[in-house]
Amino acid sequence: MRINGRKNDQMREMEAKVGIIKRADGSAYFRIGDTIAIAAVYGPRELHPKFLQDPEKGILRCNYDMMSFSVPERKRPGPSRRSVEISLVTEKSLLPVLDLRQFPNAVVDIFIQIIQANSGTRCAGITAASMALAHAGIPMCDLVSAVSVGRINNEIVIDLDKDEEDTENATDIPLAFTGRDKEINLLQLDGDVSREELLKAIELAKKGCEEINEIQKKALIDHIKEKDNIKVKEAKEKSEEE
Repeated sequence: MRINGRKNDQMREMEAKVGIIKRADGSAYFRIGDTIAIAAVYGPRELHPKFLQDPEKGILRCNYDMMSFSVPERKRPGPSRRSVEISLVTEKSLLPVLDLRQFPNAVVDIFIQIIQANSGTRCAGITAASMALAHAGIPMCDLVSAVSVGRINNEIVIDLDKDEEDTENATDIPLAFTGRDKEINLLQLDGDVSREELLKAIELAKKGCEEINEIQKKALIDHIKEKDNIKVKEAKEKSEEE
């Protein structure tokens, strides 16, 4: 058992929702343990300045940030080197599943806010952003799910929390997979592991992402059902009034 009482292959409790921001073209909420990410999609819309436009396809822009109150020690507002780096890896993780050829000279913007953080924020952000893109109706061939694995006390474990990350000689390995083909869209390594440990970590993350993918799909399906129920109710009320 780990210091938080979980088994090595046991993730924290998860929750997912879509359609949480009415003014956005697509939005999603994803919680894993005490880490909460909210993603909002705006676009496709015309890209300015025009010299950045691509006449063959649209472009994707990701903006990741943590709220100042998301961590125990207040974070300085505004972008940092870390947030710029995570924005870039998020973009690279999502691009392979998107088809932006339908939107030449346009941009799709994704804004990811971490409103509560207890490790695994980039993975939670990628997971939320993937759902938000699907909710916005952006053409996608698959969803992307992400989770962090690592080595603690010579054991490979999944979904590290902050206390585990702070353990001496801990290694953190964020990974992202596509839902259907299980292709790796992100692999970062902070620390040293052997080849065997890395392969074990990848397999553990793959299983974890399968679980996350099911939660993502359920959130999207539940939202569609809810919208259909509202339409049926409105149609019934209109018919009764007539």
